[in-house]
Amino acid sequence: MRVLIYSDIHANWEALQAVHEATAGRYDASVCLGDVVGYGANPNEAVAWVRATTPDVIRGNHDRACAGLHGLEWFNQSAATAARWTHARLEEGATDWLNALPAGPVRWHELSLVHGSPLNEDEYLIDPAQAAGVFAATTEASHWFGHTHVQGGFALADDQVIVLGDARPEADSEGGHTVLQLQPGARYLLNPGSVGQPRDGDWRAAFALLDEEAGRVEFHRIPYDLSSAQARILEAGLPPQLARRLAKGK
Repeated sequence: MRVLIYSDIHANWEALQAVHEATAGRYDASVCLGDVVGYGANPNEAVAWVRATTPDVIRGNHDRACAGLHGLEWFNQSAATAARWTHARLEEGATDWLNALPAGPVRWHELSLVHGSPLNEDEYLIDPAQAAGVFAATTEASHWFGHTHVQGGFALADDQVIVLGDARPEADSEGGHTVLQLQPGARYLLNPGSVGQPRDGDWRAAFALLDEEAGRVEFHRIPYDLSSAQARILEAGLPPQLARRLAKGK
């Protein structure tokens, strides 16, 4: 089965539409690792698309905050402002759907799905020591996580944690992908990257395609209409920083 795995849309409609067009007809199932909303200017459109295409969705911290205004004390000023703005504009059905999303980890086929870490849904899994702790505390062969907005992840092979930091395609203006061949006996913590707000220095929308039968992961990056996404944020009256950072991928 071919699986589209994506995360952290953050209400960026232009980026989401680019992913939709790039992946049409290329997968049999899809999963979302959370943060459908927050930061961006099109929360209802993002929720509607995910609800229509992806039955299996993990909640993110921004989903939780925007739906119920819980956890804002952990947000910086721009994120908290965007969460309140989103909460005020979410349609009732979208709010109910976000509130009903399950916290990870959720078992899906042979995969473990989380937003932050298998040990804490709000943890940012960013360094090998953290990855080693997760591998030691769990038994699953493959975890998929989001939250950091950094495409790649970690592998455990021969008792060594390997950083998959070079999983991303070259950060140019064109689309591209790199391939990870999953090795028998190895274990993985994999991040598809962020659709709507990458923070790994590459502004392009990120996602992953998993071919379960071939044991192969493709990490993709594709350009989108960045200027329109920025204009929507500014027109909505959201903090200008949220528009500026889209171009930097940080």
